[in-house]
Amino acid sequence: MRDNPSYALNDPEAIRDLVRSNPWCTFISQVEGRGLVASHYPVVLDEDADGIVLFSHVGRPDEAKHELGQHEMLAIVQGPHGYISPGWYTSGPGVPTWNFAVAHLWGTPEILSDAENMAVLDRLVKHFEAPLPEPRLLHASRENSEYAHRIVRGTVGFRLRVTRVEGKEKMSQDKAPETIRSIADQLERPGPYANPPLAERMRWVNTGMLD
Repeated sequence: MRDNPSYALNDPEAIRDLVRSNPWCTFISQVEGRGLVASHYPVVLDEDADGIVLFSHVGRPDEAKHELGQHEMLAIVQGPHGYISPGWYTSGPGVPTWNFAVAHLWGTPEILSDAENMAVLDRLVKHFEAPLPEPRLLHASRENSEYAHRIVRGTVGFRLRVTRVEGKEKMSQDKAPETIRSIADQLERPGPYANPPLAERMRWVNTGMLD
């Protein structure tokens, strides 16, 4: 990722917030004889751990492809992103750009026991079901619990203690406040590049400039 101090996203709590808000993660491994291997799974944070620690799982075919636990893995978490037209600027010449928030997180996976894996899957389900009016949990009934225990045998859970972080958040911080407002307004309007989540993120990142 291009190094640009103006857009650096290095604060651990900001990274944790990005993970909480965007828990769909890309995992990448460099495997000898196979090259790069990529998989996509949801993650949850270990909220009680120091630093940044992720919990996730993969299907057993992916465990073998990644050689899970044998070497370092890269996890990529991406927040809101989208196209920014120079026609939305309020002054001066301009060129198109792309606003985004992303974090690259490195660590070596630690394989979980079957019981730990079930506990992590239970946490994942509770996390995503909680906003629903009638949450459907893994152990909501005996039948569902038995089914979950059969399914879990096809997955491998892991803990990823992040040892290295590279984050970037480009939200038009280099623009004048009136241009930032104009871009956010355009993103909130109907159209081919409507993107309310990106507009919201832009306003939040640039709060100090827009007050």
